[in-house]
Amino acid sequence: MEKILLHACCAPCASYPIIKLIEDNYKPVVFFYNPNIFPLSEYKIRRDELKKYCEKLKIEFFEGEYEIKEYYEKIKGFEKEPEKGKRCSVCFYLRLLKSAQFAQNQGIKYYTTTLSISPHKNSNQIFEEAKKISEIIPVKFLEYNFKKQDGFKFSRQIARENNMYAQKYCGCEFSISN
Repeated sequence: MEKILLHACCAPCASYPIIKLIEDNYKPVVFFYNPNIFPLSEYKIRRDELKKYCEKLKIEFFEGEYEIKEYYEKIKGFEKEPEKGKRCSVCFYLRLLKSAQFAQNQGIKYYTTTLSISPHKNSNQIFEEAKKISEIIPVKFLEYNFKKQDGFKFSRQIARENNMYAQKYCGCEFSISN
Protein backbone atom coordinates (compact mmCIF):
# COMPACT_ATOMS: atom_id res chain seq x y z
CA MET A 1 0.00 0.00 0.00
CA GLU A 2 1.27 3.45 -0.96
CA LYS A 3 1.34 6.08 1.77
CA ILE A 4 -0.64 9.29 1.34
CA LEU A 5 -0.46 12.31 3.61
CA LEU A 6 -3.92 13.45 4.62
CA HIS A 7 -4.02 17.04 5.79
CA ALA A 8 -6.83 17.05 8.35
CA CYS A 9 -8.66 19.87 10.10
CA CYS A 10 -10.62 17.80 12.63
CA ALA A 11 -11.76 14.27 13.46
CA PRO A 12 -15.28 14.45 11.96
CA CYS A 13 -13.94 15.76 8.65
CA ALA A 14 -11.16 13.14 8.58
CA SER A 15 -13.36 10.17 9.40
CA TYR A 16 -14.78 9.42 5.95
CA PRO A 17 -11.64 10.45 3.98
CA ILE A 18 -9.54 7.98 5.99
CA ILE A 19 -11.96 5.18 5.08
CA LYS A 20 -12.12 6.27 1.43
CA LEU A 21 -8.33 6.39 1.10
CA ILE A 22 -7.99 2.92 2.62
CA GLU A 23 -10.67 1.64 0.22
CA ASP A 24 -8.61 3.15 -2.62
CA ASN A 25 -5.60 1.14 -1.43
CA TYR A 26 -3.66 3.95 0.25
CA LYS A 27 -2.16 4.01 3.71
CA PRO A 28 -3.18 7.39 5.16
CA VAL A 29 -0.80 9.34 7.36
CA VAL A 30 -2.67 12.18 9.09
CA PHE A 31 -1.12 15.63 9.35
CA PHE A 32 -2.79 18.24 11.56
CA TYR A 33 -1.60 21.67 10.49
CA ASN A 34 -4.17 24.37 11.14
CA PRO A 35 -2.70 27.69 12.33
CA ASN A 36 -6.01 29.36 11.46
CA ILE A 37 -8.00 27.70 14.25
CA PHE A 38 -9.08 30.18 16.90
CA PRO A 39 -8.89 30.25 19.87
CA LEU A 40 -6.06 28.01 21.05
CA SER A 41 -8.48 26.05 23.25
CA GLU A 42 -10.52 25.15 20.13
CA TYR A 43 -7.31 24.14 18.34
CA LYS A 44 -6.38 21.79 21.18
CA ILE A 45 -9.85 20.19 21.30
CA ARG A 46 -9.79 19.49 17.55
CA ARG A 47 -6.22 18.21 17.65
CA ASP A 48 -6.82 15.91 20.60
CA GLU A 49 -10.04 14.50 19.13
CA LEU A 50 -8.31 13.76 15.82
CA LYS A 51 -5.32 12.21 17.55
CA LYS A 52 -7.61 9.97 19.62
CA TYR A 53 -9.45 8.85 16.46
CA CYS A 54 -6.17 8.09 14.68
CA GLU A 55 -4.97 6.05 17.65
CA LYS A 56 -8.21 4.07 17.55
CA LEU A 57 -7.68 3.29 13.85
CA LYS A 58 -3.92 2.78 14.25
CA ILE A 59 -3.23 5.59 11.77
CA GLU A 60 0.00 7.59 12.04
CA PHE A 61 -0.66 11.10 13.33
CA PHE A 62 1.62 14.14 13.07
CA GLU A 63 1.08 17.68 14.21
CA GLY A 64 2.57 20.76 12.61
CA GLU A 65 3.32 23.87 14.62
CA TYR A 66 0.53 26.19 15.68
CA GLU A 67 1.73 29.24 13.76
CA ILE A 68 -1.21 31.58 14.24
CA LYS A 69 1.00 34.69 13.85
CA GLU A 70 2.08 33.48 10.40
CA TYR A 71 -1.59 32.88 9.51
CA TYR A 72 -2.55 36.45 10.49
CA GLU A 73 0.40 37.84 8.51
CA LYS A 74 -0.66 35.92 5.40
CA ILE A 75 -4.34 36.91 5.52
CA LYS A 76 -3.70 40.56 6.43
CA GLY A 77 -6.08 42.73 4.42
CA PHE A 78 -8.53 39.86 3.79
CA GLU A 79 -10.12 39.73 7.24
CA LYS A 80 -13.49 40.98 5.97
CA GLU A 81 -13.63 38.61 3.01
CA PRO A 82 -16.66 36.31 2.97
CA GLU A 83 -16.43 32.55 3.38
CA LYS A 84 -15.01 31.12 0.10
CA GLY A 85 -13.27 34.44 -0.56
CA LYS A 86 -9.61 35.40 -0.92
CA ARG A 87 -8.89 34.83 2.80
CA CYS A 88 -9.85 31.17 2.39
CA SER A 89 -7.63 30.80 -0.69
CA VAL A 90 -4.65 32.19 1.24
CA CYS A 91 -5.44 29.91 4.18
CA PHE A 92 -5.75 26.84 1.94
CA TYR A 93 -2.44 27.66 0.28
CA LEU A 94 -0.67 28.06 3.62
CA ARG A 95 -1.95 24.76 5.02
CA LEU A 96 -1.44 22.78 1.81
CA LEU A 97 2.07 24.18 1.34
CA LYS A 98 3.09 22.99 4.82
CA SER A 99 1.42 19.64 4.12
CA ALA A 100 3.31 19.19 0.84
CA GLN A 101 6.58 20.14 2.53
CA PHE A 102 5.91 17.70 5.35
CA ALA A 103 5.06 14.91 2.89
CA GLN A 104 8.23 15.59 0.94
CA ASN A 105 10.33 15.50 4.13
CA GLN A 106 8.72 12.18 5.09
CA GLY A 107 9.31 10.68 1.63
CA ILE A 108 5.57 10.46 0.93
CA LYS A 109 4.73 10.88 -2.78
CA TYR A 110 1.07 11.88 -2.46
CA TYR A 111 -1.08 14.15 -0.35
CA THR A 112 -4.65 15.37 -0.14
CA THR A 113 -6.88 17.22 2.32
CA THR A 114 -10.07 16.77 4.28
CA LEU A 115 -11.03 20.38 3.49
CA SER A 116 -12.93 19.22 0.39
CA ILE A 117 -15.49 17.34 2.52
CA SER A 118 -17.14 20.51 3.79
CA PRO A 119 -20.22 21.79 1.99
CA HIS A 120 -19.04 25.24 3.13
CA LYS A 121 -15.86 24.96 1.05
CA ASN A 122 -15.39 25.18 -2.71
CA SER A 123 -13.35 22.12 -3.69
CA ASN A 124 -12.16 23.73 -6.93
CA GLN A 125 -10.80 26.67 -4.91
CA ILE A 126 -8.83 24.20 -2.76
CA PHE A 127 -7.57 22.32 -5.82
CA GLU A 128 -6.42 25.57 -7.48
CA GLU A 129 -4.21 26.36 -4.49
CA ALA A 130 -2.80 22.81 -4.57
CA LYS A 131 -1.92 23.24 -8.27
CA LYS A 132 0.18 26.30 -7.44
CA ILE A 133 2.06 24.27 -4.84
CA SER A 134 2.69 21.39 -7.26
CA GLU A 135 4.73 23.81 -9.37
CA ILE A 136 7.25 24.24 -6.54
CA ILE A 137 7.10 21.00 -4.54
CA PRO A 138 7.30 17.60 -6.29
CA VAL A 139 4.63 15.86 -4.20
CA LYS A 140 1.47 14.93 -6.11
CA PHE A 141 -1.79 16.33 -4.78
CA LEU A 142 -4.70 13.95 -5.33
CA GLU A 143 -7.93 15.84 -6.00
CA TYR A 144 -10.35 14.01 -3.77
CA ASN A 145 -13.68 15.79 -3.50
CA PHE A 146 -14.71 13.96 -0.35
CA LYS A 147 -18.15 15.61 -0.17
CA LYS A 148 -19.24 13.66 -3.26
CA GLN A 149 -21.21 10.41 -2.89
CA ASP A 150 -22.59 11.57 0.48
CA GLY A 151 -19.11 11.85 2.02
CA PHE A 152 -20.14 14.70 4.30
CA LYS A 153 -23.21 12.76 5.45
CA PHE A 154 -21.08 9.67 6.16
CA SER A 155 -18.54 11.74 8.07
CA ARG A 156 -21.28 13.11 10.34
CA GLN A 157 -22.63 9.60 10.90
CA ILE A 158 -19.17 8.31 11.84
CA ALA A 159 -18.70 11.30 14.16
CA ARG A 160 -21.98 10.54 15.95
CA GLU A 161 -21.16 6.82 16.24
CA ASN A 162 -17.77 7.69 17.76
CA ASN A 163 -19.11 10.48 19.96
CA MET A 164 -16.68 12.97 18.39
CA TYR A 165 -16.55 16.63 19.21
CA ALA A 166 -18.08 18.52 16.28
CA GLN A 167 -17.30 22.21 16.07
CA LYS A 168 -19.84 24.88 15.14
CA TYR A 169 -17.61 26.92 12.79
CA CYS A 170 -14.86 26.40 10.21
CA GLY A 171 -11.99 27.35 12.46
CA CYS A 172 -10.75 30.89 12.03
CA GLU A 173 -12.14 33.69 14.14
CA PHE A 174 -13.71 35.23 11.03
CA SER A 175 -15.84 32.15 10.39
CA ILE A 176 -17.37 32.12 13.88
CA SER A 177 -20.23 34.38 12.84
CA ASN A 178 -20.72 32.81 9.37
